[in-house]
Amino acid sequence: MDTTGTDAAVRIRGLRKVYGRLTAVDGIDLDIARGETFALLGPNGAGKTTVVEILEGYRHRTAGDVSVLGVDPAHGGLDWKARLGIVLQSATESGVYTVREQLAHFARFYPSPRDIDEVIAAVGLEAKARTRISKLSGGQRRRLDVALGIVGRPELLFLDEPTTGFDPEARREFWSLVRTLKAEGTTILLTTHYLDEAAQLGDRAGIILSGRLVDVGPVGTLGGADARVPIVRWRGPDGARHEVRTERPAELVASVVADLGGEPDGLEVIRPSLEDIYLQLVREAGADARDDEEALA
Repeated sequence: MDTTGTDAAVRIRGLRKVYGRLTAVDGIDLDIARGETFALLGPNGAGKTTVVEILEGYRHRTAGDVSVLGVDPAHGGLDWKARLGIVLQSATESGVYTVREQLAHFARFYPSPRDIDEVIAAVGLEAKARTRISKLSGGQRRRLDVALGIVGRPELLFLDEPTTGFDPEARREFWSLVRTLKAEGTTILLTTHYLDEAAQLGDRAGIILSGRLVDVGPVGTLGGADARVPIVRWRGPDGARHEVRTERPAELVASVVADLGGEPDGLEVIRPSLEDIYLQLVREAGADARDDEEALA
């Protein structure tokens, strides 16, 4: 999604964050359009959380320019914060209140909150509305975290690993909720370790490794066209493993079958998924980092 010339919800230029000798974020440029769902992907320690916390106004940057809903988050006041919804990776709600009491309390902080019962239904907690938070399971508490994040009807919603602890059915229900929020015009920044979640929900995604964005684009284009060329794998009569990338996998399989005079052992035809492409980029980044270290040694 090209945000050039548009009123971007998030605009980042040259973002850096340094802790002593450690550079956690190293020169990131990124725009996120209003109404877009953007998935920020990367392994633990890559810099995702630091970037998100800077955008939320919880952490100061070392250098660079950042605008979130037209405001520098380092100076965002209460009016600006009321336009954000934040679902942290973990939260510590008071266990003495019921689900409904906690949501009603948080709703009073916002100028135009959602209906409490609507929010409870949206996250599937109707049966637990009058249950004390201390009595909820881990997955139910996670649903409450999401409810607290959306009750203020945010313009921009930060979702940090939102479906951790969800069972498969609950994850799909949550995906439906995110799509509903998107249809209402909510801009969403999602961090997740579930690559299928990013593929299902993201308009675009960015992969951050060692503090740098190594690829950004529509989910279906990450890694470039070459990364999506099908892979044919089989084992030869001598047990040797063969792997070939080809745009014509059917022709290659037919050729291999003809050469062997029968079905190859362990035959696979694979079209790389987002997870395959992501893991390949992570491996390549690791190899590049080792090469840099050896060059400096």
